[in-house]
This record gives sequence, C-alpha cells and structure tokens, in this order.
Amino acid sequence: MELHAGHHVVVQLLGMNVNLDTLMMTWLVAALVIIVTVCATRGRAMVPSGLQNAMEIVVEALLSQFKANLGPKYGQVVSVLLTMFFFILFSNELGLLPSPHILASPTNDLNTTVALALVSSFLVHFMALKNQGFKKHFKHFFKPFAPFVVINLMEEITKPLTLSFRLFGNILAGEILLEVLNFLVPVGIPMIWITFSLVIGLIQAFIFTILTTSYLAPSFAED
Repeated sequence: MELHAGHHVVVQLLGMNVNLDTLMMTWLVAALVIIVTVCATRGRAMVPSGLQNAMEIVVEALLSQFKANLGPKYGQVVSVLLTMFFFILFSNELGLLPSPHILASPTNDLNTTVALALVSSFLVHFMALKNQGFKKHFKHFFKPFAPFVVINLMEEITKPLTLSFRLFGNILAGEILLEVLNFLVPVGIPMIWITFSLVIGLIQAFIFTILTTSYLAPSFAED
C-alpha cells in the first residue's frame, strides 16, 4: 500500500522548492471561501434560511466567543479572525472530499500551518503595540520579575509552534487513517471516518481561532 497523504508535488520557483499542490489548493480554498460568503450574503432576508441561516449561526457563535474573550473592542480583529476560521475550516475539509488523490487539504502541509501560526503571532503583537504602545508591550515580558523574560520569550516562540503542529498533525493523521481504512475496509467504515473527520476539521478550525483570541486577550485588556 502506498500512502498519498502528506506527499507533495515539488517544483522549483525562484530558486526555492515549492509544494505546487499545496499552492493550488490554497488558491482553491480562498476562492471557495469568497464564493460561499458572497452567496450567503446576497439577497439577505429578515428570516434567514438555507446557506444564509447556516452562515449566521456559525458567525454569531464565533462573535459571542470573540466578545467574551476580547471585550467590546473585539471588532478591531473580527474580520481577520472570521477569515482565519473559514479558511482553516474549508482547508481541513477539502482533503476529505472523494477524489482520486486530486484534492488535498492545504493544512496537511506544515508550510501552511506555520504560515497561519505566524499570521496569528504577528496579529497578536501588532494589536498589542496598537492598543498598549511599545513601552507597555515590551515591559510585560519582564513580569512578574525581570528574570522571567527568558520564560516569557520562550512562551512567545512556542505559541506558533504548538498552533502549527497541532493543526498539521491532526489533519495529516486524519487523512492517513482515512487512506488506511479505505484500503483495509473499503465499505462502510471509511464513510463513518469521513463523517467523524468533518467534525474534527470543524473543531480544529475553532480551536486555532479561539487560541488566537486567547493570545490576543492581553492586548485588549483594560487598564
């Protein structure tokens, strides 16, 4: 048995090795997110139904979490957080669609998850500088005591690492297990695992986004 999950088509681009399949799937996911959101918001009705209703349920649930974690200023980052959630959600589920090894989840590539984690970290520090200023943001690394600067800096480094490897590991492991089950028991069990993996993909998108809001929370804390 040859596993396809985790294998990538590598090409040379500007002297760098690029996973072409990941790049193509990333653009496909971006297009799907735009199409779905446009379709859900066109011709909005006072009594929502169908796609609009599903989208409103998800968005309202997320907004309540953002507000609870970040407070009244959550609107400063809501567009980024919602975009992040839907991009990760669509990316996670793409590789579960039945296809002869054509479609793959961009999030089964560590390059994608690291990039998302770096965006999360950049957002955290950007909002801290915006809301608290350089001096206050810099001073928090030395709390509660100056020697803690080493531990606080290590924590800042490990945050994107844990974010990226958690998402990458869960999605890649799910796709590998799906291939193995499809090879061993091609009837019944793979469909059960696909259903389970769809839920896991949703949970992982939620966890990544909510962890980002928890990292953002100190930047929105009132004095």
